Amino acid sequence: MNAATPQQQKKILVVSAHPDPRSLNSALTGFAVEHLRAAGHEVQVSDLYAMKWKATVDADDFPDHVADERLNVMAASERATLADRLSPDIAAEQEKVRWSDAVILQFPLWWFSTPAILKGWIDRVFTSGFAYGPQVPPPYSEGTLGGRRALVSVTAGARESSFSDRGIHGRLADVLHPVQHGLFWFTGMTPLEPFAVYGANDLPEERFEAAKREYARRLDGLFTDAPIPFRSLVAGDYDHDMRLLPGVETQGMTGLEMHTHPRG
Repeated sequence: MNAATPQQQKKILVVSAHPDPRSLNSALTGFAVEHLRAAGHEVQVSDLYAMKWKATVDADDFPDHVADERLNVMAASERATLADRLSPDIAAEQEKVRWSDAVILQFPLWWFSTPAILKGWIDRVFTSGFAYGPQVPPPYSEGTLGGRRALVSVTAGARESSFSDRGIHGRLADVLHPVQHGLFWFTGMTPLEPFAVYGANDLPEERFEAAKREYARRLDGLFTDAPIPFRSLVAGDYDHDMRLLPGVETQGMTGLEMHTHPRG
């Protein structure tokens, strides 16, 4: 592909979560970084295991917290965020998110969720006052982190059919809803359809090459592909109690799908 022109150059943060640098996830991270840089983009990488990222929220995250006081995490994180008094590792990751035009999360699907180290990155970095809370715009809208694209790149050991609408694991869109809707869209980022590699525990070389070709296509469309059409909290589809108004959804829509606009 052609290198990006100066007007097309973007800043992309890749957050990678796998303990083995020889893993498929690490290979996909390396491929994404190389492909994006070859296209002229700036890329930063947060390799959480290599960084030995601390996954648990505790009082050490907030240096001004008084030791004998009860730790109210939301209140303490908001005070520390607004006063620029978060622990240095959190502040550094928040700066990467602010810097970025897009965030890519690369991880294996473990127990239908992210690895604990990535969940800890989310818990600690997306503080009140930075990503949510009364001091920033409303959630589920073009809010505090608006203007950024967001892509999940995930590997799963199971076959693709098991994550279908009739698959025993449920739709991948539903499994990833806490990340796509509850993290990205909640904070105003624009999530894209996920990129997934199935059967990842024993992936033959030809399927890995095919996966890289498809991933390259998705990376090329990072800023042009149509996003998931989640409904905005502030566009009139929800009542004061944040419940979807009756009859707003298309007939036949059920469950989490009701929180997306019908696709044309």
